Order: sequence, then structure tokens, then C-alpha cells
Amino acid sequence: MEVSTTIDLKDLGRVHRLGFGAMRIVGDGVWGEPTDRGAAIAVVRRAVELGVDFIDTADSYGPNISEEILAEALHPYKDGLKIATKVGFTRTGPDVWVPVGRAEYLRQQTELSLRKLKVDSLDLLQLHRIDPKVDPEEQFTLLRDLQKEGKVKALGLSQVSVAQLEEAGKYFTVSTVQNRYNLTDRSSEDVLNYAEQNGIGFIPWAPISAGELAQPGGPLDEAAKRLGATTSQVALAWLLRRSPVMMPIPGTGSVKHLEENLGAAAVVLDDDTYAELEAAR
Repeated sequence: MEVSTTIDLKDLGRVHRLGFGAMRIVGDGVWGEPTDRGAAIAVVRRAVELGVDFIDTADSYGPNISEEILAEALHPYKDGLKIATKVGFTRTGPDVWVPVGRAEYLRQQTELSLRKLKVDSLDLLQLHRIDPKVDPEEQFTLLRDLQKEGKVKALGLSQVSVAQLEEAGKYFTVSTVQNRYNLTDRSSEDVLNYAEQNGIGFIPWAPISAGELAQPGGPLDEAAKRLGATTSQVALAWLLRRSPVMMPIPGTGSVKHLEENLGAAAVVLDDDTYAELEAAR
């Protein structure tokens, strides 16, 4: 089965479906400076050299540091390169994530992202989480206003339900949705189906997580051996075939792992292998 390598996103344009997630270019716990900033910059630059034209980051990665590294590595940006960022989490320490959806906070963080990324308008701004303590209307209205003001070109949401996607769609065009999805966690299947039916890009986070399926003798391991690929490459290839709106963004702080991940675009799953992985849980 032929798998399309690109997708046309609403309000954003066409990008390659296999992108790069910039969460892992900062310190442990997604906190602070990376151990080697030069290495992080090298990973980002290598991704673009290899044809990546969609990079996903967030103000909370570091916090701030991921966006700053992207600007240091890539600005002025190559024509066609799209950088997506997210707002809606504040950080108080390593691995601590606190949703904040007040309109003034989301606006403040958007302005800071514009400054850190050194752009006049963000390619794609995603609400990192809907804050349950703030009326969704306040959050969605603010995002709509930012787009009307030209501060962002396209808008998206992260870790949401179909009902929340439908509600947000009353305020603005939803270009992307970013939910956890992989071979062993398909709890967002309904959101993926909704995205496919409505032409919304679906960005699966933790795309390579496969647990026991990747263990020696497991279905992912066996498929990788048959195809002469790594288990990570096969997991990503399965995602790419699963839906034409799927946009995996595997992240890493290693050039070697980056090159391995991007090699998934060349892995072709035969029908039997795809069916085996589809049935595995």
C-alpha cells in the first residue's frame, strides 16, 4: 500500500508527515539546559538537513530553552519550515506540569514565544492542555483572537476529547490535535477517526512507545527482523500507514537516533505485517 509522505494542514499548508519533536533537546525531566547545548543544536540542524519541515516544541520545554535552541540553530528559518509551539502549562520543577489557561497567561506566553522564536507570527500555536479550572470559552476565545490579530497562523489542541474538539471548532478552525497514541495505547482512536473525517492533522505523542511488543520475540521485534529495520522504525511506519492524517514527531537529543527515526519513512509494511501489528496490543 502506498503511503503519502505529506499532508496539507488547514491554515498552515503542506508539510512532511514525519516531523521532529523538540522536547528531548533540553535537560532531564524536560527541565533546564541540555547536558550539551552544542549537541542539541546539531540534532536540530541535522533534522532540517534531512528534510524535516515540521518541528514541534512548547514554551514549557525547559521551560523556554527548547524554543531558544531552535532559534539559535535555525534562524533565519529555511523557506517552508514550520515550527509549532504550545502554551498552557507552567513549570515548577522537573517532570512537573501545571495547566494554566487564563487568557492573560496564554497571551503573555504567546508573546514570549514570538520573541524567543524570533518571528512576527507563529506557524502553529497549540493549547497544551485545556485548563479544567478555567472556562473553555475563555481559552478558545483567546486563541481565536490571537489568530485574528495575526500573531498565529494556525491553531491546534493537545490531549482532548472529540467533544472538546467539536466545541473548539465553534471558535476557530482546528488544524491539528496532539494526543497520546502508539501501538500499545490507542485510547484516542475516536479522536484520530474524528481528525481523519475532518481533515485535521493528528500528532501522536510518545509515538515509539511499544512496551512488551518490542521485546525479543514480540511482534514488533519479529517484524523489524523481517524488514531489516529497527523496532522504532517499524512502530513509526505503522503509524504512518494507520492514517493519512497521522503526523509522528519522534524526539531525541541524539543525531544517531534522529537519523534512525527518520529512516522510518523508507520502511514499507506489507499487508500481513501491518495486520499483525494492528491486532497486537
